[in-house]
Amino acid sequence: MTPIAYCTNVHPAEDLPGIVAQLDRYAVPVREELGVDSLALGLWLAEPVARGLAEDAAARRGLAAELRARGLEVSTLNAFPYGGFHAEVVKHAVYLPRWTDPRRTAYTMACATVLADLLPDSAGHGSISTLPLGWREPWTPDDDVRAQASLDTVTRALRVESARRGRPIRLAVEPEPGCVLDTVADAVAWLADRVDHDHVGLCLDTCHLAVSFADPVEAVESIRRSGLSVVKVQASAALEVAEPGSAEGRRALAAFAEPRYLHQVREDDPAGVLAADDLPEALADLPAAHPWRVHFHVPLHARPAAPLTSTTDVLLAAVNAVRATADTAPHVEVETYTWTVLPGSDVDLADGIAAELRWAADHLGEGNPA
Repeated sequence: MTPIAYCTNVHPAEDLPGIVAQLDRYAVPVREELGVDSLALGLWLAEPVARGLAEDAAARRGLAAELRARGLEVSTLNAFPYGGFHAEVVKHAVYLPRWTDPRRTAYTMACATVLADLLPDSAGHGSISTLPLGWREPWTPDDDVRAQASLDTVTRALRVESARRGRPIRLAVEPEPGCVLDTVADAVAWLADRVDHDHVGLCLDTCHLAVSFADPVEAVESIRRSGLSVVKVQASAALEVAEPGSAEGRRALAAFAEPRYLHQVREDDPAGVLAADDLPEALADLPAAHPWRVHFHVPLHARPAAPLTSTTDVLLAAVNAVRATADTAPHVEVETYTWTVLPGSDVDLADGIAAELRWAADHLGEGNPA
């Protein structure tokens, strides 16, 4: 495995001075707390920042120098959120613009240009994670055609940037509950015959994987069989409750029903997985007769209070399966963006991120910060 990064979409800055300031406020203290010379980041750049950097080579060199000066390195970008990821209400807006929209194409190509000039000499490749086409509604066969054309355009840009930098830069499509590509199975079925496997693969978010109730080993094997690859792993854990219909379970879950982000819920009914698009809807409408998993990224190192648990077991199984099958080690990024909406959380953010990365080092093996 490559060194584990933490994803900076946990920070709100959407301009270049703010991004540099948050590196000083958070990333440098995390590196110092871990006692390492270099810390990997999964960098999130809102669209205006990515576009500005793509248009200004001197600004890209300047950002690369700022990173080096702080002992920080970037081999992967998170290009799922386009902007406004810390707005008062995000919900479905995070899935816009869709892959049918030229703005998504332009943004992703800008990210490729930026990443090509941020890659450290030690990086064998770069990766960019992106949304699974868009929210499932509305979506038509014509949208399939437009999305494929957009991915083809971005793939041509990835080839150019890969050649310029002398190392591959790959796009990683991230299945998410409720989206067009809801599950790994959906993503494999849609992508396998449509994309250049050398430049487009999957981002395996292990929270999303857990929420789908898919078997993690079989999911990874299905990717391998298709000829696609896991380009990136987002190491994350979902919220789980064995008895969501109990009074204790409902009280505990209700504390996580917050207004900023969408928290999709799945119930593991023996007749088939049941779905709700957000936690308040699930509490109102799902039978709650069988276990639930909730799309709420919870800190890897801190298990929720009973009766809630987290799905770190799915994370570990998925990473081990990827390690056993991957020809090229994917980038691994801890992506707990929910610190600011965790109920009752008063943990210093830098301390929390450092603790998660320590957990990852202890549980995910070699090549990680310690």
